[in-house]
Amino acid sequence: MNRLLKKYNLAAPRYTSYPPVPYWDTVPTPMQWEKKVKNIFVKTNNTEGISLYIHLPFCESLCTYCGCNTRITVNHQVELPYMTAVLSEWSMYLSIMGETPRIRELHLGGGTPTFFSPGHLSQLLKSILSSATLCEDAALSFEGHPDNTTVEHLEALYDLGFTRMSLGIQDFDPVVQTAIHRFQSVEQVREITEKARAIGYTSVNYDLIYGLPHQTEAGIEATFREVVLLRPDRIAFYSYAHVPWIKPGQRSFTEANLPDPSTKQRLYEAGRNAFERAGYKEIGMDHFALPNDELFKAVTNKTLHRNFMGYTPFRTDLLIGLGVSAISDAWSGFVQNEKKLEDYYHRILQNELPFFKGHLLTESDRIIRHHILSLMCRFTTNWENPEDQCDDFQSIIERLSEMEIDGLIELSENKLTITDKGKPFLRTICMAFDIRLREEARSKTVFSQTI
Repeated sequence: MNRLLKKYNLAAPRYTSYPPVPYWDTVPTPMQWEKKVKNIFVKTNNTEGISLYIHLPFCESLCTYCGCNTRITVNHQVELPYMTAVLSEWSMYLSIMGETPRIRELHLGGGTPTFFSPGHLSQLLKSILSSATLCEDAALSFEGHPDNTTVEHLEALYDLGFTRMSLGIQDFDPVVQTAIHRFQSVEQVREITEKARAIGYTSVNYDLIYGLPHQTEAGIEATFREVVLLRPDRIAFYSYAHVPWIKPGQRSFTEANLPDPSTKQRLYEAGRNAFERAGYKEIGMDHFALPNDELFKAVTNKTLHRNFMGYTPFRTDLLIGLGVSAISDAWSGFVQNEKKLEDYYHRILQNELPFFKGHLLTESDRIIRHHILSLMCRFTTNWENPEDQCDDFQSIIERLSEMEIDGLIELSENKLTITDKGKPFLRTICMAFDIRLREEARSKTVFSQTI
C-alpha cells in the first residue's frame, strides 16, 4: 500500500462537478443562463422536480480546518438583511421558471444554518415553500452545530417537512478539537441526536474528518467507538483538505502537525473497518450508511446521484443555489454566486442574478461528466455506446492500463470497474478521464491530496 500511496496520492478534485470549478472557462451571459434554467426546468420539473440549496454563511467562531465560504460574526442583526436578499434572488428564479417549481430536495448549508434563530429560519423557509410544491418524496435537510442546535430549531424545521439532520463533529479528541477550534462533547451530540429522533427525524448524519492536525490512530478510534454507539444513520468520513493558499485559517497549524500519507491512510482504513463492523455500507466516496437509510437503498436501486450538495438518493437535473457563493447546476451549465457578501448584496440590489463565474459544458464535458458521475456513484462505467466516447477517449484507456496492472481497476474492452483495492484512489482514477485537468496541468496548486 505504501508504494501505491506514493504513486497515486496526487492533488485531485473532489468531483462534485465536472469540469471542476477552477477549470470553468465560459461564463454564461445572464440571458444564456436564464435560457438554460428555463429549458431544463420545463423538461424536468413535472418528472424529477428541482433541488434547492440555500447557503447561510454566518458562524460565531472560525473552525480553522474549514474550507467553506463563511462570515464570522456574533452580531445576529445580520440575519434579516440576508434573508431579504435570498428571497429576492429566489423571486428572480421564480420569474425565470414561470411555473410553480416542485421541490424534491432542499438543503440548508453553511456556515452554520443554526446560527439563525428558529423563528427566522421558519420565516425564510415558509416564504420559499409558499411559492413551491413539495414532492411526495422530498428530502429536506440541514447542517447543524451540536453546540447551538436547539430543540426549537429541530421543531421549527420538522414542522416544515425537514426529516434529515447533519451534525459536524469531525473528532471528539480534545487535542484535535483545540487545534481546529471546533468544540462539542459526546454528551452534546448524544442529546441533540436523541431529541431529533424523538421529534421524528428519520435520518441523522455525522460528519467526521481524517487527516486533521495532531490526529492519532488511538484518538480517532476512540471517536469511532463513540460514534457507532450513537448509531447515526449516515456517516460522512471526509479526508481533510489542506489548502492554506485558499483558506488562511488553516495556517494556524503547519503540515508538520498533519498525519503523513501512510498514517492518514491507516486512519481511513480504521474508520472504514469500524463502520463496516457496525453494519454500515460504504457509499461512493467518503460516505457510509445503515441499511435503513435512503442512501443505502439508492445504491441497491442504482439511483444514487452526486451534486454540489454531496450524495443524494435521486437525480435532479436542475439545482438552484441561493445565497452568497452558492452554485447552481442547469445540467449543461453551472454558475457560482459572488463570494463576498457585500458584492452579493450589491448585485441583488441591482436586481441582477448575482453569479460572477460559470461554465457552459461542451459535448466532451458532458461525456466525461457522465463517466465520472458513474464512477463516483457506482464504482463502474462503460462506453458501449459510441456517444459515450469523446475524441480523446483512446488516450484515457491508455492511462488506465497502469492502474489495471496495479490492481486498482478491472478493465475490459468497454467497461471499467473499481476494485476494493482501488476505492481509496477513486479521485485519482477519475483523473484519468479528466481531459481539462491534464490540459491545464495546474492541479498541485489548486486541489488537495487524494489521501
